[in-house]
Amino acid sequence: MALKPNRAAFFDVDNTLVRGSTLYFLGRGMYQRGYFTKADISRFVVANLRFRMTGTEKKEVIERFQNAATDFIGGHNVVDILKLGEEIYDEFVSPKLWERTCEIARDHLAKGESVWLVTAAPQDMAEIIANRLGFTGAIGSKAVIKDGIYTGALDGKLLHGTEKAVAIRKLAEEQGYDLKDCYSYSDSHNDLPLLTAVGHPSAINPDAILRIKALAEGWPVHDFRRARYLNRLLGPAVSRLAALGTLFVPRKRR
Repeated sequence: MALKPNRAAFFDVDNTLVRGSTLYFLGRGMYQRGYFTKADISRFVVANLRFRMTGTEKKEVIERFQNAATDFIGGHNVVDILKLGEEIYDEFVSPKLWERTCEIARDHLAKGESVWLVTAAPQDMAEIIANRLGFTGAIGSKAVIKDGIYTGALDGKLLHGTEKAVAIRKLAEEQGYDLKDCYSYSDSHNDLPLLTAVGHPSAINPDAILRIKALAEGWPVHDFRRARYLNRLLGPAVSRLAALGTLFVPRKRR
């Protein structure tokens, strides 16, 4: 019988694995399919932006986002939303994946280590992403379900900040992981509790505060945004130079 791996890698999702907000993609897909009005999604987007831009742990800010994150699925059938989540993964999430982050995750899997997503987004959506990518699993914010319907309330706390550290400690205890040997990855300083809960933290596409912290601590820093920008900037120029080069290569005489 194979032994469970005692190491795991924990990945934040938004802007670490995916360019943008998973919850926003879900809301956008639901709006396009007529689940709610422009006013509904506007309130959600404003709450989402306010939550992300403040970068604070203020209870009232988190609660506003928490309410916005669960209200819009309230009253909808779980099976319908899961089916919709699959469609949204294909339509919005898959094209926005950071391939270099996926490569890091696949490297962990190749070494026999577990890979978990840890996100404030709904757990159901996080599990769809993890399953599609062949990861071990996902931990996300849980919504209350009654008789197969989302009630619109959150089951427990929003998985944000210190709650992520609490969640992976609980998971490590259940799975037998030694967190000193585990890895974590995030783009946000709000995830410092997640990053410092393991022995091997790394920053991916870090915000300014996290970049300073990572450099001070000597943590690995991966910035795939810069590589993507340089590719867009230099790609056409390199192609032109390559084309010019072929014009000036002497042809062999027959």
